[in-house]
This record gives sequence, C-alpha cells and structure tokens, in this order.
Amino acid sequence: MKTQNIIKQVLITGLLAFSGQLHAQSLQQKLQTAFNRLQQDSQCKYASVSLTVLDAKTGEQVFAANPDMGLAPGSTLKTVTSITAFYVLGKDFQFQTQLGYTGTLAADGTLNGDIIIKGGGDPTLGSWRYATTKEGYVLNTMVEAIKKAGIKKVNGKIIGDDGAFTHQSIPDGWIWQDLGTYYGAGIAGLCWRENQFDIALRTGSVGSPVGVAGTIPATNYLQYKSELTTGAAKTGDQAYPYQPGFGSKVMYLRGTYATDQTKKRISAAIPDPAYDAALRLNDTLKSIGISVTNEPASSTQLREKNLAVPASATALTTINSPELSKIVYWLNQKSVNLYAEQLLATISAKLGKSPATSDGVDAMQNFWEAKGIDHRSMNIYDGSGLSPQDRITTSTMAHILQVAHQEKWFTDFYESLPVYNDMKMKSGSISAVQAYAGFQANNGRQLCFSIMVNNYNGTGSGIREKMFRVLDVLKAP
Repeated sequence: MKTQNIIKQVLITGLLAFSGQLHAQSLQQKLQTAFNRLQQDSQCKYASVSLTVLDAKTGEQVFAANPDMGLAPGSTLKTVTSITAFYVLGKDFQFQTQLGYTGTLAADGTLNGDIIIKGGGDPTLGSWRYATTKEGYVLNTMVEAIKKAGIKKVNGKIIGDDGAFTHQSIPDGWIWQDLGTYYGAGIAGLCWRENQFDIALRTGSVGSPVGVAGTIPATNYLQYKSELTTGAAKTGDQAYPYQPGFGSKVMYLRGTYATDQTKKRISAAIPDPAYDAALRLNDTLKSIGISVTNEPASSTQLREKNLAVPASATALTTINSPELSKIVYWLNQKSVNLYAEQLLATISAKLGKSPATSDGVDAMQNFWEAKGIDHRSMNIYDGSGLSPQDRITTSTMAHILQVAHQEKWFTDFYESLPVYNDMKMKSGSISAVQAYAGFQANNGRQLCFSIMVNNYNGTGSGIREKMFRVLDVLKAP
C-alpha cells in the first residue's frame, strides 16, 4: 500500500510538471504566433520589432524575438531611470532648496545684501502636482522665513542660483523643434513651475494668423512673434514655440493650431527658470511692502556678465521636495521628461560625477554594467527617451524590470506605472516609434516584458492596437 502511494505521488508530480511545461510551451507558441503576425503586418513592412518576456520572479526567459536589437525606446526609458534612482538615491530621497542671504541685516530691518534661492535640482519646486510644492505655497514659505528673520527692506536683489548645475542644460540628441515646448524644457539646478508656462492664443478663420493674447503667468521679460496660422478642424495642436536665441528675448511661435481646439493655449519652456523664480519672489515681496532696490537676476545671467555668484552667508530656510517615490509616481504616470532628466543628473552627482546629462548617462551605464548588463546594450543620450538617437534592447529593459521586482521598493515603482490595455506598463512614442514596458500576471505567474516597434508606417493608433494583440496573449490563463 505504501509503495502504491509513493508511485501515485510520483505520477501526480510528473503530470503536474508536464502540465506546467505544456502551459509554458503553449504560452511561448502563442506569443510566437502573435509576434509573427505583428512582424508580418503591412505597418511593420520596413519596421524593426522586438519583444522580450521574462518570469519576473526567477528571471527565466519566457519568450524573446530580436531581444538584442538596439531600438529607440521612447519614454519607456523612464522605467530604467526610475529604477536606477530607487537604487542610487533611495525611495525616501528628497531634494533640497536653500533660501539665505548675503551681507548684513541692520537694526531697522534693512538687508544690505542679496537674498539667494539656491537650487538643489528639485524638479517639483513650484509644481501644481503636490500640495507643498505649489507656487503659492513655496513663495509663502519663503516670505514667512524672510519676515521671521526681520527683513523689511532688501538693499540688493533676489538671485536665483542654479547651484552645481552649471553645465549644458539640453541633452545631446534632442531635436530643435522640441526645445521650446514644455516637454523639451532643459534641466536646471533651480527649477520653477516644472520650467514651463502657458501662452494664450487668439485664433480666427482657417488660414488666418494666430495672435498671442498673453501668458500665464505674465512674462513681461519676453517678447513673442507669432508665425502661427489657424488650422482646419481636427488637425489638432501643431504649434511649436522656439526658445529665444543667445542674447535675445524673442520667442517665435510656428506651425498651426486648429480652429476647433478649445484650450486656446500652448505650454512652453521657461528659458531661465532660476530667473523666473527670483522674479516671482521679488514681486511677492514688493506686494506685501518689502521693497527690493535692484532687479532680480539668475546665476546664468551673472555668469554671462562675468560677475560672481554670491554665496549665502546666513540661512533662512530649507524647502524639501516630496519623497522620490512620490516624484517617480508622476514621472511615469504623466511621462514628465523634466523629472527623468533631473533624476539622471542627480544620480550622476550621487555617484561622484557632475550633475550633467552626459555624465548621468555614463553613471547609469556603469551602474548596470556592475549588475551584469552590457553597457553597449544601452546606447542612450538622456534619461527620458526624448532623444530619437536613444537605443536600448528589449532584453536589457526586461532584465532591469525583473531585477527591480525583487526589491523592497518595487511596490512604489509598480504603482507609478500607468494602465494601458488593462496592463500596468509604461508607454513610449516618438516619431515612428511605439514601445511598452511593464508587468502582467499569467496563470499565477508574474511576467515582465518590453516590446518595441521602430520605423512603422501608418497611424500610431493602428500600431498600438496590433501591439496590444500581442500583449493580450500574456493575459490568457
């Protein structure tokens, strides 16, 4: 009887193992069929297509097609930057902005010196996304610190200081057309309002010029020249603001803006966020009766005039950002390029390099090389994926997702991923590029994946629907 039970148990174990193998084989076969259908679709006739699927717990390869093909990832690259930030900075990391002053404070409350806002790379300062980062809240915090110190008059100026961020603000590889847009704002030591503002438009009949009705907030230090025309209905927002050239204050607007667009405004990048932050504090102080004798300035403006950027002698207050986990949430939910680039520069500084994009790329490549990932599979130029020159393999991206799955902070990262096609995954799209990277449960097994299509033809909605058909296979029990 005992022998029969043993034989029975062995048979059951063998059958279960065989059933698991059949299931795995079935999933692989289904993925192969779906992938072949995608690759042979007319939209992919001249495209490069890649997919890697791994077991998120064990790292076992479930499926791979062209896994080592370097492709443009679009914003799915943000998953790599986010995960690296969790490792290097920690989920509770907070940026710090320092408010202080130079000179001396007289008995009558006159400050004979400058008030300095020294940035620490915080991309959320002045952002509308969090209660404690909103513009009004931050300015009130600064004003209260100034009043508490007894300052009633500033015989000097307000200076916005980019701190250690003195290198090139725009990553290599970004295209000129993107640089004036809100999503193409460069990095800065002192960010403000996510380095963007709105331009209100005045449209007319199709083909007529589009005028500038004003900006939100007011930017009297800039001038606007609109070369926009009113586009036909359903042609959308094809308006592009262009950053002023060196020494210029003129921002050009080019393209078209459809007559049926209801928003009547576009978002543009602030040319010098540190100056704008100093200007807003300057105006706020004046509005409550604290006079400031000189015009506000930024560290960039001072350096352009070969003037020294003064250092604070006396601290007034420190403004902390939300924790990294909260920053990463909005980074991935809304695909905020600025957050990714600021994190990349901060990762670089934390690992002993300068807070610059190029050094951040090197630092991130070296970090993953130390974890066994060939740096040559990450031929990237930024941390957000906005550069069309970025190249990474689906194998590398899937393996980075798999490694993150083992960490204590994984839940925070997972929650940051949006939902597309009823799946938790980050999307990425630039010109003729569509990509997804994320996680999906399959028959009690957690899978992670990366799929990319480069150089497709036709509509983006069409290629997305066909990619979803491939990913739908991962949902099947």
